[in-house]
Amino acid sequence: MPDYLLLAGAAFGAGVLNTVAGGGTFLTFPALVHAGLPVVAANATSTVAVFPGYLSGALGFRREIARMERRALLRTALASAAGGLIGSLLLLVTSNEAFAAVVPFLLAMATLIFAFGDRVQAWARRHRPGLVQGPLGTVLVSVYGGYFNGGLGIVLLALFSLQGMRDLDAMNGLKMGLSFLLSVVSVATFAVAGLVAWPEAAVMMVASTAGGYLGAPLARALPRGVVRGVVIAVGVVMSAVFFWRL
Repeated sequence: MPDYLLLAGAAFGAGVLNTVAGGGTFLTFPALVHAGLPVVAANATSTVAVFPGYLSGALGFRREIARMERRALLRTALASAAGGLIGSLLLLVTSNEAFAAVVPFLLAMATLIFAFGDRVQAWARRHRPGLVQGPLGTVLVSVYGGYFNGGLGIVLLALFSLQGMRDLDAMNGLKMGLSFLLSVVSVATFAVAGLVAWPEAAVMMVASTAGGYLGAPLARALPRGVVRGVVIAVGVVMSAVFFWRL
């Protein structure tokens, strides 16, 4: 019971954070590892725990998404699904030992992405490298998202800036839609492979959805800088803990 209370609390907090600034993975993944799950199963279960919130977020931007050019949207969706599948398959062939060695670096990278996301997006508006134009950039970012979900939203926003998008509402809508799509692919892959701890995932899915809905007024009342500071502090602490565990 204490473990389930911890998981529910972490998932609720993740729902609140993802509603405002992102970074929910910094809570859900370490909580699952603390509860005794192997790191690969914890990563897969963490993905399952938070993905329903992506759908509700995408529905909130459905008008912006509907205004996008259908053919380009379809190409982007297919690229995202393909990348998510590649990333999740890469996780399947990663041993717990190898993933445990990589996790601290992934957490640290996600923390840096989150901390400097605004600067990355500002740089992206001034530079548009050819590598990220078209579906290739979406595939590469989605591979990361399928393998490890931390900081995915920030990376996607930076990618959209690099691709020339400027409408923030449309960017947020597309971010949530692609995050949901590649998470569905990842969740299906992890479920078929038997990686998901379903009792823990079920509790966390309910809690994260409730956090996203009930915690939104509280989160909106807090200064964005405070929320970002909390997320960055949690990311730094979790990165340090997992580096210490090596």
